[in-house]
Amino acid sequence: MALYLKDATFLDWRTLEVKECHLKVEEGAEGGLSFPPSVLAGPGSKDRIMDCKGKLVTKSFGCGHHHIYSTLARGMPAPAKVPQNFTEILEYVWWHLDKRLDRAMIESSALAAAIHCAKNGVTFVIDHHASPFAAAGALHTVAEAFDRVGISHMLCYELSDRDGEASTKEALEETDSFLAGGRQGHVGLHASFTVGDGLLKTAISLAQKHNTGVHVHVAEDMADQKHCQETYGMRVIERYAKAGLLELPDSILCHCLFLDENEKKLLKDSGVWVAECVESNLNNNVGATGYDWIMDRVMLGTDGLHSDMIRSAKAAFLVGQSLEGIGYDAVYERFRAVHRYAVQAGAKGDGDNNLVIMDYDSPTELTSDNFYGHFLFGLEPRHVQSVIARGRVIVENRKVTGVDEAEVLAEAKARGKLLWEKMGRPV
Repeated sequence: MALYLKDATFLDWRTLEVKECHLKVEEGAEGGLSFPPSVLAGPGSKDRIMDCKGKLVTKSFGCGHHHIYSTLARGMPAPAKVPQNFTEILEYVWWHLDKRLDRAMIESSALAAAIHCAKNGVTFVIDHHASPFAAAGALHTVAEAFDRVGISHMLCYELSDRDGEASTKEALEETDSFLAGGRQGHVGLHASFTVGDGLLKTAISLAQKHNTGVHVHVAEDMADQKHCQETYGMRVIERYAKAGLLELPDSILCHCLFLDENEKKLLKDSGVWVAECVESNLNNNVGATGYDWIMDRVMLGTDGLHSDMIRSAKAAFLVGQSLEGIGYDAVYERFRAVHRYAVQAGAKGDGDNNLVIMDYDSPTELTSDNFYGHFLFGLEPRHVQSVIARGRVIVENRKVTGVDEAEVLAEAKARGKLLWEKMGRPV
């Protein structure tokens, strides 16, 4: 069975060529995209035709760094103590939350986040999970939830020494089991200041075993660098280089705000990737930086703040203008860099048969020459009408097709209330 998009205005995401055409979308992880001269489904045909006249069709979007476990945090009660710095934000907010997650809450978080991604046109997500006292089965739960909605993914668990040996052991076993079962993902680490040398060595060995990279937060705050220098006598990237982490080219290093010139050179020469999450950095009041030193290997993420990659791109542009003089083209390149990363990592589920159909009510003409202006100042998630993932329609007329959205969100609200109640009690 094939899906035909009739009379579409198609934007090639690589070349920015805009053309009026029909599209044939094949189903499956390896399914392709072609441009037939006409569309005709004969009697008894199982092919489907979608009328896309007046609609903008282009490749769907990807997120280079998410935290779906934070989904139930929206509107949660304020912490008992107001955080005064970044490490206190972690201690009083995020570590306070993740310790209280259970399997049902993880599932609700993942289903709700997957719905939000899908309705924002995001069909490929790289996620970084944490649930210290519910690590067993956590990655499998997230994967199954994303599969139900139709979102492709690369997952990891953020390993850390902060919650004791038993928690770390369980998370290592979950990571190994998940990757050994053929699931695509990474070996996750929280950050240098919560990861001892033993765990760092084990994580790198596990990544080598499964032919993948390490996904880790790096120098999100100066506290990370200060701890590394005081504890190990070197800076964070130097520590990772010495341990062999930079020899894994599929690794993703998130944030990278406070690096010196030597660290930037080590990263640039290594082949690893950087994930930029500018809105989260501003929200945490840790600052911002430019990434022009590694332009070809920086992709955008949300850090769990939301699931809207168009919004992330606009924020990266507005902040990047003063920090690095970033242009329209460079921001769009970062927005689309996740697709190049997926190819490099051999990830499935982000092929050409992943598309977004947008009802873009522009007052001006969209062309190849002026697309960047429309991307930054016109296109919004509200324009996403339908979404195709792996050749299947997972959002149609702004409604998800794979799950009952009202049921999922009702369950998430109930689980969220239970989580907030647990957060009012000690672990």
